[in-house]
This record gives sequence, C-alpha cells and structure tokens, in this order.
Amino acid sequence: MKNKLHDYRKLYQKHRLLEEEIPHDPFELFHLWLQEIEAGREVEEVNTMTLSTISRDGFPKSRVVLLKEYDNEGFVFYTNYGSEKGKAIEQHPKVCLSFFWPASERQVIVRGIAQKTPEEQSETYFKSRPRESQLGAWASQQSSVIPSREFLEKKMQILEKQFDGKEIPKPVYWGGYKVIPSHFEFWQGRPSRLHDRIYFSKENSGWKIDRLAP
Repeated sequence: MKNKLHDYRKLYQKHRLLEEEIPHDPFELFHLWLQEIEAGREVEEVNTMTLSTISRDGFPKSRVVLLKEYDNEGFVFYTNYGSEKGKAIEQHPKVCLSFFWPASERQVIVRGIAQKTPEEQSETYFKSRPRESQLGAWASQQSSVIPSREFLEKKMQILEKQFDGKEIPKPVYWGGYKVIPSHFEFWQGRPSRLHDRIYFSKENSGWKIDRLAP
C-alpha cells in the first residue's frame, strides 16, 4: 500500500516568536504559552506531552503522558516504576518531552534528566486521584503481558471488594518523575515554512538563547 499525502498543507501565520519580545527564562515562556492556550480553550488536555526514552534494547520509544506539575526546576509526571518507561528511565535517565498545540501552531521540546520525586510528593498526588484510578494502579502491572481484557477486569473487581470502605494506599512501585531540563526549544509556525525556533541551553546559573534555522 502506498499513499501520498503531498496535498496536506497548512499556512502557519497566527503568532511570531522574536527574541526581543520573550522572557529570558524558558520556564516563564512555557508558562505564558500554557496560559494563553488554556485561556483560548484550544485543546482538551493542554497538559498532554510526548515522553521519549531510550529502551533497554537501544531503541527510542515515545508515548503520550500527562504533565501533572511544573515549577522553575522541572516537569512532573506519574507512572508505574516497573513499566517499560520506568525501566528505561532507570537505565537511561536522559529523556525528551514534546508539547504540540496545533491550534496555536506551537511546539515546545524539552531535554533533560528524569529523577524520581520524593515519596511524600507521590503519596500526596496519589491521594488526590479518583478512587477508580487508585485501584487501576494496583490492578495493572503496567507493560506486562496479560492473557485477556477479562483478566484485567476480574482483577479490578477483586480489588474493589478488597478495598471496599477502606483507604487505598499508594503502591510502592508507583510514583512520580521530575524532568530537570538542560535544553528547551520553542517552535512557532510562520509563513513560507520559515518557522521561528528559539533554543535555550543551560549555562552555569543562566540560559543561553540561540535562534535555529527552520
């Protein structure tokens, strides 16, 4: 099967990204963009991001996860530490995050080191999750092979009875990662494919800013 997609074209012209108009702190610029997109209600889940890791077999792998917290140090998401991504991060903590907001013609790419969040932080977030999501963390040994959908649903039913009327504790194998960035790239679509690409790289206690060719 061969399908040509040559005629899928879009004119990018909504915004611009100029050095003299942006903060010199990439976290501040990220926050401004996120606020603008939230205010415009342009996407259903503005915190959706693609996490890329290097698997233990040497192949890169990307998957969509949800950003749950961020500050001026890094970006936090939660997962099963025994999952494929958890095992990959344990061996290769260098990761890449990618945010794509097509309605605003914007992307942000973050490279950095993933490290586990403190246990108390993971505990606090776990308690804030819906009860069904808490049970799901116990029901699913993420990334492991299972015999059927019915197997998973039956396990969930058993857990519902086991924890009926009780507080659900956080599994020891479940928690957060915080990605500490060393590089940011902010991409703004522009006409004629002459896109704006502003690149921040960590230097001592500050950030070096460069413009990349589109």
